[in-house]
Formats: sequence, C-alpha cells, structure tokens
Amino acid sequence: MGQFVCHLKKYRQLAGLTQEELAEKVQVRRETISRLEAGKYNPSLKLAIDISRAVKAPIEDIFVFE
Repeated sequence: MGQFVCHLKKYRQLAGLTQEELAEKVQVRRETISRLEAGKYNPSLKLAIDISRAVKAPIEDIFVFE
C-alpha cells in the first residue's frame, strides 16, 4: 500500500486560514485538521471534498497516495 502524503498545511496557509478557521468551515475539530496535516489521519471522501472546496485547491493536490 502506498504512503499517504498530505499537503493541507500549504494550501490552508495559501488560503489564509488558521487550523481553527478551516475546522469551522468544514465542521470538524481543530485537532482533526492538525492530525490531517501531520499525515496521521485519512479523511473521509466527504471531508476531503469539503476541505478541497474550502481552500480552493484540487483534492488530488492536497491528498496524495504515493
């Protein structure tokens, strides 16, 4: 199985959002965003789509399986 790589922090910062602000937009806890950015949590498809829309970046650029 490939390795999960998450580029969320980069896109979140480009969007000018804090972890807390992004968490509020996608209706999760800030800890969830923190775990995603650390690559310790695989998002559900719905959450991945919501995050992609919130930071205005393609889902495949944010979440990568190498």
